[in-house]
Amino acid sequence: MMSRIGDSAQHKLDAEGIDPLLFTGVNDSNLHRISSLYKVQLALRGDQLVISGKLSAVEDAIPLLEHLLDLARLRKSFTAGDIPRLAEDLLANEGAPQDSVMNGRIALPGSGKIIRPKSRGQEKYLEAIFNSDVVVGIGPAGTGKTYLAVASAVDCLYKNKVERIILARPAVEAGESLGFLPGDLQDKVDPYLRPLYDALEDMMPSERVRRAIQDRVIEIAPLAYMRGRTLSDAFVILDEAQNSTKAQMKMFLTRLGLNSQVVITGDKTQIDLSNKNQSGLIQIESVLRDIEGIEMVYLDEADVIRHKLVKDIIGAYEKIGSKMETEKS
Repeated sequence: MMSRIGDSAQHKLDAEGIDPLLFTGVNDSNLHRISSLYKVQLALRGDQLVISGKLSAVEDAIPLLEHLLDLARLRKSFTAGDIPRLAEDLLANEGAPQDSVMNGRIALPGSGKIIRPKSRGQEKYLEAIFNSDVVVGIGPAGTGKTYLAVASAVDCLYKNKVERIILARPAVEAGESLGFLPGDLQDKVDPYLRPLYDALEDMMPSERVRRAIQDRVIEIAPLAYMRGRTLSDAFVILDEAQNSTKAQMKMFLTRLGLNSQVVITGDKTQIDLSNKNQSGLIQIESVLRDIEGIEMVYLDEADVIRHKLVKDIIGAYEKIGSKMETEKS
């Protein structure tokens, strides 16, 4: 967001998920070097980096700062001495350093957003989606499994690589009964599908999302609706796959048609099935592991890009789980 007063300007960049010390350097040495190089003032305030100075200087500094923020998210170290070289690389490569994670970014013209991986695990996950027909992303909440998959689907739709997007979730009663929810069947299952709508609306204008759903260019439905279909020319996402049964997972995977891509996401620690051994996500880990063209990516608490307490919460629950397993054995 750029604000201007005369020939001066202030711009704020997203600094969420970075390693602050790695980015600023010891005693803010990296910030001092950038400020000296571009004649700008820098201030890291929570999850935002504020850049102030003359308009032309701020505009010149932004590409380098975006790159350095990406490096800090991926825990790739750099020092004040590296900064002039990185700045030269930017100019030589017209704003895209060869080692920059921005090579794996997703630019969404409809919303003006640029989606970048913010951890090593997310970088590997996006790379797998770019290169494989079927990707299974397994990890805890907050690791971007669904968000990055939906971003990739929207990117493929914009680029005409696919004709439609299909988003599916199992409508499992997670401790509550669907029967007590008001309305018809669609009203009852919509709460389970709401996170998929939210991700879409964050990446596309809401009117375009509404029109695409009406025209069935985008379809959001419970997993059970997939039975008997062949999903061709589509980017298909099965979210919350830990709550699909073994039979449902087999049914879903055999829907794959020509020129289709599938991303399956799930969290093995949040299985809501009455019999957790029936989870289709658990089964495919072994069944599909050695099939060429299918890639499994594992994310963990290091990839969580939410409130910093989420990582601690996940770690606490993992300790409880490990203790219970030890006691059983």
